Amino acid sequence: MTVGERPSWDDYFMQIAGVAATRSTCLRRQVGAVAVINKQILATGYNGAPAGISHCADAGCIRQRMGIASGERHELCRGLHAEQNLIIQAAVHGAKIGGATVYCTHHPCVVCAKMLINAGIVRVVFRGDYPDELSRAMLREAGVEVCTV
Repeated sequence: MTVGERPSWDDYFMQIAGVAATRSTCLRRQVGAVAVINKQILATGYNGAPAGISHCADAGCIRQRMGIASGERHELCRGLHAEQNLIIQAAVHGAKIGGATVYCTHHPCVVCAKMLINAGIVRVVFRGDYPDELSRAMLREAGVEVCTV
């Protein structure tokens, strides 16, 4: 991009999701997410352990120790996903995210997809892939627009 050239809105918000990911404390994958309506940021999230709980960098990665493959056994992890933290932050701060677009550095897993569907998210924009075909199918069935940038 040259000086004076502005990113598209999708690129702009995806860059912000990337910045959110830099707060991640996950040892395996840093993920960030941003919820937006009418070009206004409503909430952000990144993956990591719940508040007040030791970060994986300090406690170690349960998934690595157990040899759990990416995309499997989501319950065996100290951390929350970026999309989950985004929804929680919106709830804690009273931000209505129904009708929002969520920009996420990676395609949501099926657990997050179900939460995004029930939160009323209408569009998911992602950059990095994630091996979860059920997630893709459920988002499609729910009518959530999914696109990459």
